[in-house]
Amino acid sequence: MSDTPRPPASGPLEAGRTAPDFVLPATPDQRLSLSELRGSPVILAFYPADWSPVCGDQMALYNEVLPEFHRYGAQLVGISTDGVWCHAAFAGERHLHFPLLADFEPKGAVARTYGVYREPEGTSERALFVIDGDGVIRWSYVSPLGINPGADGILEALDALVGAPPQGATP
Repeated sequence: MSDTPRPPASGPLEAGRTAPDFVLPATPDQRLSLSELRGSPVILAFYPADWSPVCGDQMALYNEVLPEFHRYGAQLVGISTDGVWCHAAFAGERHLHFPLLADFEPKGAVARTYGVYREPEGTSERALFVIDGDGVIRWSYVSPLGINPGADGILEALDALVGAPPQGATP
């Protein structure tokens, strides 16, 4: 990242704020920035760790719901403080079809910027953000660590953002 992110005063960034841009590794040799996804809705799914049971179930659920997210024109991005090699193994094992970004070094810099870093554990909260095509946060939610937040809140936020997806639309 070009600038050192500054954490918000307290808690997760709220709806109505511009989503801070970031650049994070998606693979050992590829990086992805939030600004690259401008023009369509983006779902940021922060999660504590690749191999934890709840995170695995959450990411697997989002993988199953991915075609529905695409019907809204939305892109899904997972973010944790795990490294790219850990992400690669996890995504391969779970057959995930969306990018997992490594907020690894500096540790949790993006999670801090979004107000969802857990200092004592060195991980992020289980937090969701729906960002519109102009880069404005339209919905955010932090779930208790041991609870999979599911996809209903995301789908409701996308419905409020873009309206019902076209009937028969394909991903």
